[in-house]
Amino acid sequence: MTILERHDTGAIAHLKMNAPERMNALSDEMLAALQDQIDALRDDPTIRAVILSGAGKAFCAGHDIKQMTAGRQNEDGGRAYFQSLFARCTSVMMGLQSLPQPVIAQVHGIATAAGCQLVASCDLAIAAEGTRFGVNGVNIGLFCSTPMVALSRNIPRKPAFELLTTGHFVEADRAVELGLLNRAVPADQLVDETRHLAETIASKLGAAVKIGKQAFYEQLQMPMDQAYAYTSDVIVENLLYRDTIEGMAAFVDKRKPDWDQG
Repeated sequence: MTILERHDTGAIAHLKMNAPERMNALSDEMLAALQDQIDALRDDPTIRAVILSGAGKAFCAGHDIKQMTAGRQNEDGGRAYFQSLFARCTSVMMGLQSLPQPVIAQVHGIATAAGCQLVASCDLAIAAEGTRFGVNGVNIGLFCSTPMVALSRNIPRKPAFELLTTGHFVEADRAVELGLLNRAVPADQLVDETRHLAETIASKLGAAVKIGKQAFYEQLQMPMDQAYAYTSDVIVENLLYRDTIEGMAAFVDKRKPDWDQG
């Protein structure tokens, strides 16, 4: 059984975490498989949007607690293993945002702890109504410090801190209100809704979306004056692209642009 399945349809890559018996936990094997696909997608100009989903009853239940417990048996009490684990997890989470293609989380069932972090690390997220989200490590005495990074960059700080300190869950409608999700839809519409969003993005000029995604995250870290200076340079470079010139000419001429797509 392949732990992470990939199926491409046109310019859309669909990654499905396929360990339903472990609720798609972010085991060592799952993290390695995700990293491999991130590395492959980064250099794939034919793909312009990515969907990430999970097989079975849940999107992702976070880290593999049994595997983490086994790692504690090392002579150092697990310190080296844990440091490696969270370094690899961080690489995956940041890798999703560094991809040139927008990544859409297609979420159902539950997304807890690092699974919730995974949703927050994707650029967009759509969930089935009734899906539950939580950063509930505190319930077993483990504060979700690393999931907190992505979560607190998606939702306001007070709701984030409440989730982190209470271990409570929120359902999809509340996750939409907080900004963790773009929208929640009936379960039987989840696949179609996610695909439609991916197709809409994939229909755009890939070079423009690539430069825009990078600029989006870069400017968020800057003071406003620096952000304007940076994005002014970005948009000037974008205006000089051959396909952007063609797109603007097509708009003036009221015709479909003849893009090379790159």
